[in-house]
Amino acid sequence: MAGKSNEKKGGRRGRACVVVLGDIGRSPRMQYHALSLANQASLEVDVVAYGGSEPHTALLANPSIHFHIMKQWFTASQRLPKILQPIMLLLKPLVQFLMLLWFLCVKIPSPGVFIVQNPPSVPTLVAVKWASWLRNSYFVIDWHNFGYTLLALSLGRNSHFVSLYKWFEKHYGNMADASLCVTKAMQHELAQNWGINATVLYDQPPDIFHPASLEERHKLFCRLNEDLFQPLGVRDCVSNGNSLIASRETLFTTEVGSSIHLKPNRPALVVSSTSWTPDEDFSILLEAAVMYDRRVAAILGEDDSVDEEVMWKEISDGKQYLYPRLLFIITGKGPEKEKYEAKIKRLKLKRVAFRTMWLSADDYPLLLGSADLGVCLHTSSSGLDLPMKVVDMFGCGLPVCAVSYSCIKELVRVDNNGLLFSSSSELADELLLLFKGFPDDCDALKVLKYGALETGSSARWATEWEEHAKPLITEVLSRF
Repeated sequence: MAGKSNEKKGGRRGRACVVVLGDIGRSPRMQYHALSLANQASLEVDVVAYGGSEPHTALLANPSIHFHIMKQWFTASQRLPKILQPIMLLLKPLVQFLMLLWFLCVKIPSPGVFIVQNPPSVPTLVAVKWASWLRNSYFVIDWHNFGYTLLALSLGRNSHFVSLYKWFEKHYGNMADASLCVTKAMQHELAQNWGINATVLYDQPPDIFHPASLEERHKLFCRLNEDLFQPLGVRDCVSNGNSLIASRETLFTTEVGSSIHLKPNRPALVVSSTSWTPDEDFSILLEAAVMYDRRVAAILGEDDSVDEEVMWKEISDGKQYLYPRLLFIITGKGPEKEKYEAKIKRLKLKRVAFRTMWLSADDYPLLLGSADLGVCLHTSSSGLDLPMKVVDMFGCGLPVCAVSYSCIKELVRVDNNGLLFSSSSELADELLLLFKGFPDDCDALKVLKYGALETGSSARWATEWEEHAKPLITEVLSRF
């Protein structure tokens, strides 16, 4: 009944469908599309995706956004006999294709336009194109990356499967009625080598990403206190002194009466968000942490005989050093998480600690807004996309150290809002440069923070979408 009344209200011209063959809670750009389609284009929006992680509360509370959650494909194929695994790999896209067609052609009201995330390309682009034919709707692709380059990470560029995948991606990509993409470099590649004219829609942070107030920080750290004092190994420079933390005190803040203060001897908080996949080499960060630890000890004239327990006790009692302790909070889910957690447990570090966690869609922006530095290990399988996590960090006024690759300078401006590195040694040097004199006398960090705040405040998602995506969607819908 709801579907029928909505169709009567706006018809297909008044309805859009956002398609993600993935966890919608981990697809922020497509969530923002759904919000903008509802709020800025005044459309009824159907979201067809997998479940798993909770989407932003703004989507759940919006009466014009309707979720249609597909069941995940059978995930236990790893435990099957080897002889059956290739069969399951062939069956998987077929089952996904049929499920997508069922949802797009039967389960949802007929939309005026389908907006689909790419990658994955197979079977998504095929299914959405078929659905657009069957329902007489338009078909828009939002190019986040190239699917065949992601497949090549595991199979190699010369694989016949990769060549076939690229053919499907290019063939069905050319069938779209309109295209969006995330960088000028990708726009150029699509135009020159794929024959596709795409409009650049840069990722920009929505308003939920902003610098956190002292009160917001304190409440967040109170919620995370137990996790922060739980080491990955036996003990570290953060977990030591757990019993000294009072109920109105956190690792970073203390509440006195009605006032909240940042502790002068607090660790520097460094945040990195990762999907724990091969296109992000997390070992770079681990090696840089070890180098920072050793180089600080050398600068301060310490040797191996210095008792770390004594040093931790002195810090807990209020002593400050020229270089602070570093607490790395790594957020995200992914296949290589356990492997790297095991490596972290084997590290013996005096001034560096690691925590891995998965935060809610509401707490993640608060963490970024409370941190001192962001680290991005994204390298891009195609070299043509930009990491959305950096956009979110800038929205929170958080400066970034990022891996250098071909088009990253479209986003990170060196010595303005961040720094680039190509090795763990370079990252360690940047950590030493930025955190010397922390928290009050770290001038280099303050310069980057000002630049990040300026970048984050100069453009927001709603503005970018209004200028670049809305005219495209409006023009497509006007063809009815």
